[in-house]
Order: sequence, then C-alpha cells, then structure tokens
Amino acid sequence: MLVYTSDHSLYCAKLRILLRHKGLSFTEASPPGGGGSSTYLALVPSGNIPALVDGGLTLTDSEAIAEYLEEKYPEIPMLPDTLVARAKSRERSRFADTRLEPALRLTFPHVDPKTRDAAAIKIAHAQINLRLHGLGIMLERSELPRDRLWMGDPGTIVTLEWIALFEGTIVPKLEWPEVVQTYRSDMLKHQAVAEELTAYRPAMLHYMQEKGGL
Repeated sequence: MLVYTSDHSLYCAKLRILLRHKGLSFTEASPPGGGGSSTYLALVPSGNIPALVDGGLTLTDSEAIAEYLEEKYPEIPMLPDTLVARAKSRERSRFADTRLEPALRLTFPHVDPKTRDAAAIKIAHAQINLRLHGLGIMLERSELPRDRLWMGDPGTIVTLEWIALFEGTIVPKLEWPEVVQTYRSDMLKHQAVAEELTAYRPAMLHYMQEKGGL
C-alpha cells in the first residue's frame, strides 16, 4: 500500500497509528508536484491528504480509509463487536474530526507571535476548552475499555497532543478534565500510539519553529 502524506498533517499521523496498530506494511510518499498540483489532482481528484493507493483503489479521507482497512483487515479489530459500542467509537471519531480538531485549527493562523491576533486566540481558547469539556463527558459515559485501541482513538489522541503542544505557547493554560488527562496517559501506553508520536513529534516541533511559534 502507498500512502500520500505530509510531514505535519494531523490526519496522516492518525492514519499511521491505525496502520501501525494493524501491523500493515505501507510506503509513504509526498504528493507528486505538491498537494494542490495538477499532477496530484490527476491521481487524487479531491486533492486530500492522506490518500491511500491499494492496488487499483485510490481512497481519500482518513475516516473512509480507516473503515476500508477495518473491513479488509479485521484480524486486529478497531471497532467493537456490538452495535452500540461501534456507534460510540464512530461518535468519538466524528467528534475529534468535526469538533475538537476544528477548535485547535482556529489557532494555526496565529502561531507566529508577530502576527498573532489576541481576539482570535481568545475565541480559540474558549472553543478548545469547550471541546475538552465535551470530550470529558463523552469519556465518562463511554464503556469502551482503554486497554484496546479503537477507531475513535487515533485522531483524538493526535489532536490532544497538538493541543498540549500549543498550550502555554500559542494559547493560555487550558482546562483539562481529569478524565481527559487519564485518557491521554492510557493512549500513550499503546505501542502504535507511542511509536507514531515518537516519530511525529519532531515534525510537530519543526512546524512550530518554521512558523515562529518556538
């Protein structure tokens, strides 16, 4: 399998955790010509990153790729075996992609202190706190055991690591629910998560340095 990725993409790190956890061999490559190039768009019409090429299949969107790999390689399942538990795992994935990550993304235009907008950071800070609080409630209500890695976890943990990196540097101190802090610690015990974050953190720090945040 070939995966088109970029160094600091959160969604690429999310996908790599899933691939690592399932023990799948893959090769990474940068989008030919760059993400928005006509060359890449000819291969991947949406222009999205990551993109998976598996034989004759080209597939984008980290969630679609995750679902495809789960069905093709069920030996190490990342969805629970009951209807409700599967729904709750998917709910966490969607929350990470549509609520938690967008709150974090509000900060990206303001990493450089020379061009930082204090009002925008204040809004981002409030939104991140709101989503951390929401995640905390979801985790308290979840019956998914944390000694397993579920499909809703990779995107959540990578987003939380970005939030932790930005805290105190880009945004003021945040209100981390205790259950979210425990969840972070539990996720880091998984080999695929630990391996990915060890490899990925240099790219995160490089992004910060390149944008003037460090």
